[in-house]
Amino acid sequence: AADVMPTQAKAPAQKSIWEQDTLTGDWGGARTALKDKGIDLTLVYIGETFSVLSGGLRRRGSYEGRFEFSADADLEKLIGWKGATTHVTVFQVNNGNWNTADNVGSISDPSNIDAYHTTRLFTAWYQRNWFDDRISLRVGQLAADDEFLTSPTAAGLINGTFGWADMMAANITSGGPAYPLATPGARLAVKPAENWTLQAAVFSGDPAGKDCNDLPQRCNAHGTTFSFSGGALWMGEAQYAINQGKEATGLAGVYKLGAWYATANYGDRHFGIDATGATVSLGADPTATPIQHKGNYGLYGVADQMIWRGKASSLNLFARGGFMPSDRNLVSYYLDAGLGLKGPLPGRPDDTLSFGVAYAKISKDVAAVDQDTVPAVIVRDHEMVFEVNYALQVAPWWTVQPDVQYIVHPNGGQNPNDATVRLENAFIAGVRSTIKF
Repeated sequence: AADVMPTQAKAPAQKSIWEQDTLTGDWGGARTALKDKGIDLTLVYIGETFSVLSGGLRRRGSYEGRFEFSADADLEKLIGWKGATTHVTVFQVNNGNWNTADNVGSISDPSNIDAYHTTRLFTAWYQRNWFDDRISLRVGQLAADDEFLTSPTAAGLINGTFGWADMMAANITSGGPAYPLATPGARLAVKPAENWTLQAAVFSGDPAGKDCNDLPQRCNAHGTTFSFSGGALWMGEAQYAINQGKEATGLAGVYKLGAWYATANYGDRHFGIDATGATVSLGADPTATPIQHKGNYGLYGVADQMIWRGKASSLNLFARGGFMPSDRNLVSYYLDAGLGLKGPLPGRPDDTLSFGVAYAKISKDVAAVDQDTVPAVIVRDHEMVFEVNYALQVAPWWTVQPDVQYIVHPNGGQNPNDATVRLENAFIAGVRSTIKF
């Protein structure tokens, strides 16, 4: 019989740079080899420029950039520890001489990457799962905004309030354990049923550290303070999720109900004790020592539901809200809502159009101080944020987001540099670029 030449298997086709998941590819196979051994590395750069076109504090532009390095380790693959993982994230933040928040003067930061110019450790934790991941314990340097109060659809927006909302960021000591300041803590998550997750966590109460008399991010400039000061912040959340699997035929949704309690003392927003021992308004006597309240607390809810799905498109709606005691908080209640339209244009299934609106009510006690102040100042009432952006998926590794925001009554309408002057509504426009290396 004639000899038959053996056929050689064809090597997999090399993806073009516009098709691969990361800009730098597989590093000659090294990236896949590391992942097979249990090590997954993530490198991302976000750069953005925004300009205040009208209103706010200053009509000028700004640039903000952040490089992220994350390392995740599957310890079962690496050293045989079943159900164990570790995670570390480091940020290098590079901004210009000022940022968008400096130009606007609002409570809500127009950028969710805004941070003090530095290199900092963000999160570093160890996690152990048991019983097919139905129980999970995470300990280390944690960020509450990684797992609590989150909405997948709201995450498509750039203003910081659609992440760690103003009801938390504006009220908790030093902004709480959220980007860019994490704190030591522990989180326990339990799945008692297929669609249910119950999670609780305790965090150190003040991420800035003890005796901080400067901006919290400067006091903890590199994320290595590992603060155990300021009492404790306790958080709990019940989650109900439907149609989450890849094979699910229904419309996906997640619903959350949460609560938080901070054990530290919080000063009264309206009344204090003067030099004679009398109780007075802080507006009438700003030298008075605020009356101290033991603890602080709040309740919140989140709903994120897909309401329509086409062949290559889908529409999700989200809503979040919460309330806090007026006597010890700047924001006494908060609401936000919006939508995310995936695949809004024919032939663009990976693009997303996002819209959101947020409302932060200034507490009546803060407004009362403004009313009592002599000479008269602008009485703060509320702040509203409107945002729309289009996330253009240029390549799997590159997203470009033109973004427009309109902030009504920034800082409640009061100029933070001169309380007697009204701060006009701010119109902001810019573009963000996100590259995965």
